[in-house]
Amino acid sequence: MSRVGRKPIEILDGVEVKMAGNSVNVKGPKGEISREFPAGFKIAIEGNKILVTPPVGSGKELRGKQLKRVESLWGTIRAILNNMILGVKNGFEKKLEVEGVGFKVALVGQDLELWVGFTNSLKVPAPEGVTFSVAKNVITVSGADLGKVTQAAAKIKSLKKPEPYKGKGIKYQGEIIRKKLGKKAVTAAAPG
Repeated sequence: MSRVGRKPIEILDGVEVKMAGNSVNVKGPKGEISREFPAGFKIAIEGNKILVTPPVGSGKELRGKQLKRVESLWGTIRAILNNMILGVKNGFEKKLEVEGVGFKVALVGQDLELWVGFTNSLKVPAPEGVTFSVAKNVITVSGADLGKVTQAAAKIKSLKKPEPYKGKGIKYQGEIIRKKLGKKAVTAAAPG
């Protein structure tokens, strides 16, 4: 039995959950998210809680790898539903820092424009349901859907990953970049 999947999900105040077959629609102050879930899993609303139950007979007919897969999928579905409810109520955000001499970021309408050491500036359009904000060299990616927010942040980071010698590039706020010694430092330290 999945320990995560077994837990009921509390529906927060101001959040409305609607179901139609395998699709779940969650609406709240920060937005609206719809998602389709795999057939077989039963998603039921009881009072102000959502319960997710695995396909019938998971414990008896399924063995080994099949049982493990059903249990892991059960926990994943529960976690996604919980994140949908938290997202439409509070929203999610991811912060990125741009470090490097001459590196800068600007907000042009809804889109980002980055100058990160290339000949031309890079333009990143905002995905639907995601907003960008810039304060100095810190980019804030925010939205109701956790998947879209983290995907957009990962896409921005992939444009100029931090290099290990000086740490120049785009990194998540609080991320520690392990720096390497340069060639001169290595040869100076070597005996001979």
